[in-house]
Amino acid sequence: MGEQDDQAVIEATRRWVSAVVVGLNLCPFARRVSEAGLIRYAVTDAAEETALLEDLSRELAALAAVPRADVETTLLIHPRALPDFRDYCDFLTEADHLVSDHGLRGVIQIASFHPLYQFAGTSPDAAENYTNRSPHPMLHLLREESITEVAGDPGSLAAIPRRNVETLRRLGQSEVLALLRAATNPAG
Repeated sequence: MGEQDDQAVIEATRRWVSAVVVGLNLCPFARRVSEAGLIRYAVTDAAEETALLEDLSRELAALAAVPRADVETTLLIHPRALPDFRDYCDFLTEADHLVSDHGLRGVIQIASFHPLYQFAGTSPDAAENYTNRSPHPMLHLLREESITEVAGDPGSLAAIPRRNVETLRRLGQSEVLALLRAATNPAG
């Protein structure tokens, strides 16, 4: 992918974060970090797992090395790697091992987003799947202290998934799909 293609991927992801994640308040701290410009959007050309692991390793090290005041979270977007959701899920185990290999367990965790995201035991069009559906496959590198800071009350943190499902069900599938399409295509 060229620089122009990377920029289009980043812009689609920014629109998704703005319209879906922040706009629907699916994540309790996304608005603050987005508005403050503390999200690093990184696009990788990786087309296979080994190259993606190398890029993930670099991004983990970079996030751990920079102060939260500069970068709070990273979205590692990989539009060419792991288009199949099952392969993506299998890769998450390797990604989690890499966090441990870097000595970052308890410091950084990886949240998963994919255009075909499907929670176990759900139908493909179930509302809850859309909480993790993004324009492109990506790995969200998230500082654990950010989560703790925002959700000092473990009960409120545990309530987020249920609240998100209720929000998406209330909107309905056609409205959610329209939001996702708008993020992918700026002409909408």
